[in-house]
Amino acid sequence: MAGNLPRQPEDKTMTILEHLQELRTRLMISGGALVISTGLSFYPITSWVLQWMKRPAEERVENFDLIFTQPLEYWTTFFRVSLLVGFAMAMPVILWQLIGFVGPGLTRNEKKWAYPIVILASGMFVLGCAFAYYIELPPALGFLFSTPGDVAEPLISVKAYVDFITRLMLVTGLAFETPLVIMGLAKVGVITSKRLWGWKRYVIVAAFVIAAIITPSPDPVTQTIVAVPMLILFGLGMVLARMVESTPLIPRA
Repeated sequence: MAGNLPRQPEDKTMTILEHLQELRTRLMISGGALVISTGLSFYPITSWVLQWMKRPAEERVENFDLIFTQPLEYWTTFFRVSLLVGFAMAMPVILWQLIGFVGPGLTRNEKKWAYPIVILASGMFVLGCAFAYYIELPPALGFLFSTPGDVAEPLISVKAYVDFITRLMLVTGLAFETPLVIMGLAKVGVITSKRLWGWKRYVIVAAFVIAAIITPSPDPVTQTIVAVPMLILFGLGMVLARMVESTPLIPRA
């Protein structure tokens, strides 16, 4: 019967041309998913996302509104946000295609690690973006939009505002991947949990320095709110490193 065709062995060797053809197919599927999801996000999702981005500033500044000073500024920003929303909506399809492409080349033990890591990495990135929006952004905007003596009123362009929000969320989201990066380095034998523990003093100083850089507000409370989660992420990375370093993929010298 057609439904009972013999399965191909998992260890079947593919030629370079077959790999390229499979890669092209998976890229086309991922690209198609991105185009469709971006089109679906045009309205009303993108408008809602822009309003959602404005909310922290509206809570800090009375009668806050965004402006645009160039004819195409609003629409280029709108399309850019649509693309970001579409990419987020298409991410499950893109990850599925990526796993499908690299999966056959992984051993059973590597697959056991790879799939949970992909899910965990996605969740950590979303958690980092949420942390940036709900924890970092309100005090940062409160500081940036408050001028002593009412010298000037904030008239912020939509492009500059969206750039600021997205960059802060992107940087924080990537920072939340720190535990997984540490675990990966420990898995290949580059670092050990013992060595990480020896770096703890430098990590504490670095966390507060980075917090001072990415947090415009100069008050120590806000900087501590940002630095403490970074230290917690580093500690989680040490725990994960301890879990995986007993069976490194690459033997240590």
